[in-house]
Amino acid sequence: MVHDQPKPRVSIVICTYNRADLLQITLDALPALTAIDMAEILIVDNNSTDHTREISESFVLRQAGVLRVRYLFEQTQGLSAARNRGIQEAKGDIIAYLDDDAVPCLAWIRTIVDTFDHRHDVYAIGGMIRPKFESERPAWLIKSLELPYTIVDRGEDVHEYPINKHPFGANMAVRKSFHDTYLFPTDLGRKGTLLLSGEESWLFEQMQQERKTILYHPSMVVDHFIPDNRLTKEWIKQRYYYQGITNGSMHKGFMSKASLLVNVACRVVYIAVNALFAHTEGEKLLIACRMQSIKGTLLTMRSRVKMRLTG
Repeated sequence: MVHDQPKPRVSIVICTYNRADLLQITLDALPALTAIDMAEILIVDNNSTDHTREISESFVLRQAGVLRVRYLFEQTQGLSAARNRGIQEAKGDIIAYLDDDAVPCLAWIRTIVDTFDHRHDVYAIGGMIRPKFESERPAWLIKSLELPYTIVDRGEDVHEYPINKHPFGANMAVRKSFHDTYLFPTDLGRKGTLLLSGEESWLFEQMQQERKTILYHPSMVVDHFIPDNRLTKEWIKQRYYYQGITNGSMHKGFMSKASLLVNVACRVVYIAVNALFAHTEGEKLLIACRMQSIKGTLLTMRSRVKMRLTG
């Protein structure tokens, strides 16, 4: 029985927004995980208007006396706000983040716990994220376009993430003690249907600055659903545009902005050269996406200047 169980080692935080049917698939996969008795499950409903509450409460009811599951409603819109609510409510020493459209492998929890137990220098771990396409992979989806779809395969060896690389929220775990100092910044990250990001990059940048080890583990695997409505050229170009907005938003102060402008200028030259050799559909789309990213960055920086001049 649940009341006889010790404090959970892992708090699985699943933030969700209007994807009840996908959430159902994720939740139904959890009871079969090895070492699930070491975990609690926190479903953070980020102000959904569909049947997310019904799906969640039904799961809580079915697992009563078997698994530790809690349903939380976070009205403040935004993935960062939802994750921060999960952190505040978590009872485990490890917080494992899982997307509402991702299904973890059976050894997911065991891999997380064993890694943290054997490597006290490690403060975060991430793993492989395999795509599960709703229909089929489009021909234009080349390797260079995989990251916006959170397709991650860093090989079969355990290793530290290089600088400027880090785990992704669909499949990552963090020591809760690190969150005692650093929560997710609420001015970054998804808000409703807006494709903003950057909150994970910010968090792991703080971790790397404090020289904490961030580890990739190939046995920490999830299958991540990619719906057909995201497998369009317009969606991927919009995703890059919002990444550009994120980049522009993260640079504050004169020196930081100046550095960003130099970086953008170098990228324009790089893209122009690459455009000369882009022949395939995917290569041409990558050029268009990168230009959208630059457009988003420049528009964000220009709007900030206007706000300062008129504010």
